[in-house]
Amino acid sequence: MPARAGRAGPAGEPAPPAGAQLTLVVLSPTDPMTRGQLRRMADLARDEGYRVRWEEARGGTTAPFHTIGGLAGSLRRAERIVMGDPFSRYVQLLLTITRARDLVVVDDGTATMEFVAQLARGERLVRWHRKGGRPGARDLLFAPVSSSARRRLTPSARRRVEVFSSMPVTEIPDGVTVTANDFTWTRARFGPPRITKGADLVGTSLVETGVVDGDRYLTAVRDLAKAHGATRYFAHRRESAEKLHRLAVETGLEIVRPDLPLELIARRGPIGRTVLSFPSTVVHTLPLALAGTGVRVAVCDIDPTWLTDTASPRAQGFLSGVTGTARDIHRLTAISPA
Repeated sequence: MPARAGRAGPAGEPAPPAGAQLTLVVLSPTDPMTRGQLRRMADLARDEGYRVRWEEARGGTTAPFHTIGGLAGSLRRAERIVMGDPFSRYVQLLLTITRARDLVVVDDGTATMEFVAQLARGERLVRWHRKGGRPGARDLLFAPVSSSARRRLTPSARRRVEVFSSMPVTEIPDGVTVTANDFTWTRARFGPPRITKGADLVGTSLVETGVVDGDRYLTAVRDLAKAHGATRYFAHRRESAEKLHRLAVETGLEIVRPDLPLELIARRGPIGRTVLSFPSTVVHTLPLALAGTGVRVAVCDIDPTWLTDTASPRAQGFLSGVTGTARDIHRLTAISPA
């Protein structure tokens, strides 16, 4: 939480200085699960006193023009811009409009680690699971906008840049301020949760992003659940319905599709005494959200044999780094009872 802010908001964003007016703009995605979670988070934000502006930014051919046109005036007037995903082409496009002297990146995802490192090295902004591949036609067409966004996200005498995240960052660019999100608001707002005796398993979208083979993933989930007695599988919002149906049939796990981010779901409870996960954001965020509850977060690394032929050359190293930099977790050396 920034020193000048009174508290952190419900989505993790730093609150503005006293008396400042904050508007949360949601660039609504098309994915139903993500939309549902954002709707619930928008309600929480309103309950906290924030103004929320919901934009159907991807609702048709003309939607981007309406969204950008409607936001242009506010973006030019704003002194401070808080953004959630610097890799988003939409966000990068909007950054070319703003004249704000204060830019804040708020993200508790693994992408934050890559964003800060790429900014420090002066590289083009590319999501980690796509890095190593040749730029496509759309990448080349969008390159000038992406380059402009990267320059705006580079601190200067006229521009301050802050990263607010629970993720560990090592390569910090000169002039960038990094502020830790310790989930104080989450712990104060929810829980403490009821702890069950069993184990819960957290899903990942690595199959959907083309990093992990689907059959290998299903086998790993089945073996992990059997070894540790897991009965519930908390699905990632981007996991496909077909994959989840197959998991339910072949593993016997109860599939749970959370209507809020998992950190809030876990904090509300009930939650298993052990939470099993593959390398992902939750290995960093859940120990913070569940601090003091006695819940153990155990992580199973991705075996190199699970990777697809088309996976990024640096996928294995990146995923190992996600686990290796996490604190307060139990690292599983194999899919077997701890």
